Amino acid sequence: MSKKTDASDAESDQPSIDPSNLRLLVVDNEAAHARAMTDSLEKVGYQCDVATSGPEAAKRIESDVYDIIVTDMVMNDVDGMQILSLARQKLPDSEVIMVTGHATVPVAVEAMQIGAFNFLEKPITPNRLRAIVAKAAEQVGLKRQNTELRQRLDERFGFEGIIYTSKKMQTVIDRLRRIAATDATVLITGESGTGKEMIAQAIHQNSPRRNKRIVAINTRAVSEQLVESELFGHVKGSFTDAVSDREGAFQYANGGTLFLDEVGDMPMSTQIKLLRVLEESQITRVGDNKPIKVNVRLVSATNRPLEEMVEAGTFRNDLYFRLKVVTVELPPLRDRRDDVIPLMDHFRKYFLRRHDKSTAHFTPAVTKRFFAYDWPGNVRQLRNFVETMVVLDTDQSLDVDDLPPELMGEGQDDSGEIVVASGGPSDLIGQPLSQIERWAIEETLKLTGDNREEAAKILGIGARTLYRRLDQYKNDEEA
Repeated sequence: MSKKTDASDAESDQPSIDPSNLRLLVVDNEAAHARAMTDSLEKVGYQCDVATSGPEAAKRIESDVYDIIVTDMVMNDVDGMQILSLARQKLPDSEVIMVTGHATVPVAVEAMQIGAFNFLEKPITPNRLRAIVAKAAEQVGLKRQNTELRQRLDERFGFEGIIYTSKKMQTVIDRLRRIAATDATVLITGESGTGKEMIAQAIHQNSPRRNKRIVAINTRAVSEQLVESELFGHVKGSFTDAVSDREGAFQYANGGTLFLDEVGDMPMSTQIKLLRVLEESQITRVGDNKPIKVNVRLVSATNRPLEEMVEAGTFRNDLYFRLKVVTVELPPLRDRRDDVIPLMDHFRKYFLRRHDKSTAHFTPAVTKRFFAYDWPGNVRQLRNFVETMVVLDTDQSLDVDDLPPELMGEGQDDSGEIVVASGGPSDLIGQPLSQIERWAIEETLKLTGDNREEAAKILGIGARTLYRRLDQYKNDEEA
């Protein structure tokens, strides 16, 4: 029994994704029928391969990649259900369309329940075939977009997207890798601007909950009167402005991760309710008595000394221990100066793209000043400084004249000469000159991003001398 082609089918003959970017496999043990379907699809731009038996189709699926598979249900040796099962195993992102006679429609419906995209009932018209394949193509396109989005999220929030070279941050990342795979509650500590929210995103993005939401709430930014509504939700009429029911962050993040930033600023009354939620895994909306079950991983962050607040009675002791099942301490940027240069370069490239500028490079004088600066605002401050310089630059050279006011006089001695940051180990005093020289060489290489020629210029020695010193250090370590 054939199905008439209606207007909606005709409109959906052309998929939103370019047909030439898709690979199709048409499977039918009647060669003429397979050829007819292939010709119909190739006329609108699809790339098609043909298999005239189940075993041949199975072999192709094992060895090649297809976006859409159109397969007959009834075939000898290997039937359509087996083709579907193999495709789900080998090509999980593909879509499978079943072709069936009237007698096997119930089986085709069963096939859809276990993963087939749709089915076509014989006899098949070209328009109907193209319409169903076009819908499958749209689904493939959506999966590709989701995959690309996931890749971009991995690049931005995965551990690989965190810019660092220092040993201190390597220790942090190693700890995060172990934490992320668990469901443990995490407390992130560190000064403002160290990247606590980015770390929370990375934990979520590398956790089993990555396909669910991560919801961020800054408790400092929410008024004390509304913080409970933001977290737990409210029902209509529970307070003056509650004109309708509203989900809170816990409900919205259900199945995923809730990130509570500036948790040290949470009102005491809310601390009590949050503790109850963590203990019972259920929330009660403001103005309601009905408990609602929630399944949320909690990651919180603070720049305040919670232990001192507990002693002072401004933060609950029991909540503190609930939040700090696992802790991650982010070091300030001044304590990981090795990361300054790679962060500068990362943000330079990012803001050049964002502000549609062709190119611009930091001069050595600027690099030295960045390296010497103490960064009270940490990575956030560095990011803002780089953006300011990129925006103001007019000559493709990010030089001293582009510096923000805070850095204008940074890193100069009384004679006006630029100097590298202090902070060498105090125990170098009284050590042999060879030891002090090695420290100076290694720190200057960090400053130049391991550019040995540039380091030699800064140190005022020949490049060959620098190479000999480095070889000597290497031999001393291996001895």
